[in-house]
Amino acid sequence: MEQVMRNFFLFLSKNKALTKLAKKYGLRFGASRFVAGETIDLAIKAIKDLNKRGLAVTVDYLGEFIDNEREANEMADQSIEAMKAISREKLDAQLSLKLTSMGLDVSDEVVLGNMRRLLESAKDNGVFVTIDMEDYSRCQKTIEIFKQLKEKHDNVGTVIQAYLYRAEKDIADLNEYRPHLRLVKGAYKESPQVAFPEKKDVDENFKKIIKQHLLNGNYTAVATHDEVIIEYTKQLVKEHGIPNDQFEFQMLYGIRPERQDELVKEGYRMRVYVPYGVDWYGYFMRRLAERPANVAFVLKGILKK
Repeated sequence: MEQVMRNFFLFLSKNKALTKLAKKYGLRFGASRFVAGETIDLAIKAIKDLNKRGLAVTVDYLGEFIDNEREANEMADQSIEAMKAISREKLDAQLSLKLTSMGLDVSDEVVLGNMRRLLESAKDNGVFVTIDMEDYSRCQKTIEIFKQLKEKHDNVGTVIQAYLYRAEKDIADLNEYRPHLRLVKGAYKESPQVAFPEKKDVDENFKKIIKQHLLNGNYTAVATHDEVIIEYTKQLVKEHGIPNDQFEFQMLYGIRPERQDELVKEGYRMRVYVPYGVDWYGYFMRRLAERPANVAFVLKGILKK
């Protein structure tokens, strides 16, 4: 049943008509638990609250199905404004973004142009940028663009998804760039031709790539809500004498906030992924797909209205 629900919500996440309706009617039906608001000002308020609790942040202006240059340029402008706000407000925050929002599906010229001007602004504002990984069809292109950008910019990282068979090879291939990588399980519906279909295999591969990247000596963001993976990472760094400043844990805004606070108290760096913007629908559907408890929370919220 859990897999059926996951597939259902992942299917809904790709529906362009529902995405347009969500933009029109705003954050309703429980989405505000996972999305900080529709504006940068609301996101800043959420970031300040998190920073006060000792939590670092990565902020993301949400946007999907960008298929023209004008919208891609506007998305880049919004991300630049977010970085200026981070610098102005002296927030403990970074920026995350998807290459599709920068024009990946438009042309190489558009996406590279937007990324280069964005990374120049990031340098000026002292902000690190992480390129999120999307579905498998865009994986190779994302890595190729990351490599191009990394040749001239130190303030950029990307994401590797443990459910893909290629993850271990990608980490080995990227090692020469000394990359900052966020390691995740993966949240898209993929074919068993390219991704592990069984959770236990994904979990084992996740552990494998965490160890691989940490022992390569590179900065590692372990993005998970899974207690088994958290404990595995803590034991791994202890066994190998890996310093706490070489890694961090990451979780999503609105999920396991108590555990986030506990990890800070335990002395670990803990970063919260804080999305904002009107284009929240696809992100929200993927969060519902990940955990049945999220669906129960939303249904409870709707019944209270």
